[in-house]
Amino acid sequence: MALDDLFQPLTVRSLTVPNRFAMAPMTRQASPEGVPGADVAEYYRRRAAGGVGLIITEGIRLPDPAAGYPASVPTLAGDDVLAGWARVIEQVHAQGATIAAQLWHQGVERRDDDGVQPVGPSGVNGLGQPRGRALGTDELAGIAQLYATSAATARDLGFDAVEIHGAHGYLLDQFLWECTNRRTDGYGGSPAARTRFPAEVVAAIRAAVGPDYPIIYRFSQWKGTDYAASIAARPAELQELLMPLVAAGVDVLHPSTRRHYEPGFPEHDPHMSLAGWTRKLTGKPVIAVGSVGLETQFRAEKRGQVIAPAPIDRVVEQFEAGEFDVVAIGRALLTEPNWVNMLRDGQLGGFAGYDAAAALSALA
Repeated sequence: MALDDLFQPLTVRSLTVPNRFAMAPMTRQASPEGVPGADVAEYYRRRAAGGVGLIITEGIRLPDPAAGYPASVPTLAGDDVLAGWARVIEQVHAQGATIAAQLWHQGVERRDDDGVQPVGPSGVNGLGQPRGRALGTDELAGIAQLYATSAATARDLGFDAVEIHGAHGYLLDQFLWECTNRRTDGYGGSPAARTRFPAEVVAAIRAAVGPDYPIIYRFSQWKGTDYAASIAARPAELQELLMPLVAAGVDVLHPSTRRHYEPGFPEHDPHMSLAGWTRKLTGKPVIAVGSVGLETQFRAEKRGQVIAPAPIDRVVEQFEAGEFDVVAIGRALLTEPNWVNMLRDGQLGGFAGYDAAAALSALA
């Protein structure tokens, strides 16, 4: 097995990805009043033309004021919004790539500058401090239905799949994480109880989109407020959290890490990544992610620092070891939209690395 195998297609339900490279979801806040404009379509078109087989969009707010902020985060409701996303989908498909819509509820991490009160499992943030309010048990079904409605809208609009954002300390992750979930009503406590609401969200989406539409679920150990956090201290606990999601209808799992090659549970295996553990424990296809093509992990760079490129030997080794099915690239694609094509053509030596300042000035 060699690099060429990463350029072979993968089929999951109705989705066939032309290669094993994805664009990782990265929040942009570049859609005024939630409407993705022509610049957003061009941003995704360039990465599709650059060779990625699957684009996972930036987080898309659910149609609920408490779900997300600011207003420049895109939504999935309203004629102008849907027309904007239709343009994005058309541009991506024209380049031969596929695209998944990432559905996002920020939970208690939502800012409240606009007077909207954040909500979460227990009204506690990732620092263990009071924040927003706890959701009532009777409110959970309504939120699950918001996810389901948004997923059905995405399917009808032409998105090839949906990804549920259940990582990084946002709403669904707040249920999985003991630090933010202190409930005693059957939705908190044991791993099975903590994963109950996320599984109900998955089940609602599956009922709305039918049996053949792919559902991706993104999760993480680390949080935006705590890089050392974890939802599972050992593989068995992770399995308890993930298998109800699989049973509810998840097709692909996307464990988010800051370095794709770091061991997920080093005391159990000094080499196997979190992606590898996820695939082993669930038997489902997995997307690996985390500093692919770069030397420095996410959010570790210093202001003004240019992150040096890294060889992809470890990516190939992990793929050969069966640890993942698709690898997602983030920051490298911001500064070099053609990264995948350069890799395929043996021209990656021309990739200069990640320059945050340059990336921010070239997000179209």
